[in-house]
Amino acid sequence: MTGKASTSRPQRMPRRRLSRKGEERRRILRSALLAAGLVLLYPLDFLPRIRRLRARLRPPGALEEEIFLGACIKCGQCVQVCPVEAIGLADIRDGVGSGVPYIDPREQACDFSCDALSCILACPTGALSHDLKVREDVQMGLARLARPDACLARRGEEFRGRTRGAGFRGRLRYEQIDRWNPLPVASQNYDREVCDLCVIECPIGETALRLEALPDAPAGARTPVVGAGCVGCGVCEMVCPADPACIVVDERAVWSST
Repeated sequence: MTGKASTSRPQRMPRRRLSRKGEERRRILRSALLAAGLVLLYPLDFLPRIRRLRARLRPPGALEEEIFLGACIKCGQCVQVCPVEAIGLADIRDGVGSGVPYIDPREQACDFSCDALSCILACPTGALSHDLKVREDVQMGLARLARPDACLARRGEEFRGRTRGAGFRGRLRYEQIDRWNPLPVASQNYDREVCDLCVIECPIGETALRLEALPDAPAGARTPVVGAGCVGCGVCEMVCPADPACIVVDERAVWSST
């Protein structure tokens, strides 16, 4: 007969309980480490102010930047309700702006597909002002012709085909095709005798962006002119076929007649 293997487990030594003084030392040490971590991370909050590493285009209705940064609780509700997923959350490189919503118009502009400004309605703190009711009252920034020499319209040149290429993932509401659902920009084949994509796709209309004839220029040459109605949504920048875009949006800029 073979004996049964012992199933007894080695007894654990009882844990020594810290004395009251030891517990107090542990609490002090934890508090000191936490405070040190906060002190080391605190300067990151001021990176945008000190070096202005990131200038961001904010969603519709954003309050003045300093007030907006204080009012936004980084909940991401505006991100979730955007029908074209134009809104993203900033990373740690934005310092105090980390986790705060922004829009990169070249990748995905705000095309107002939601009509009712869903991001504003979703904001629980008013960091996106609830006073705005219509898209024409939004003031995110202002479009600017940054590369006039590369602009096809100013050259009087045509544009035919897909803007931004077949792999571009941006979406836009083409009201003449589908009133309610935004479609992939890459699915649209344009056929324009003179490029005017920035104007025809502007969701605000000619009060925001129009083409004017250029004197002493090639036949058909026209130049984009930004008007007082521009809200800085970024659609013009997104659809511009040039790379980099000829027309860009300056965040928080305001139109002036001078």
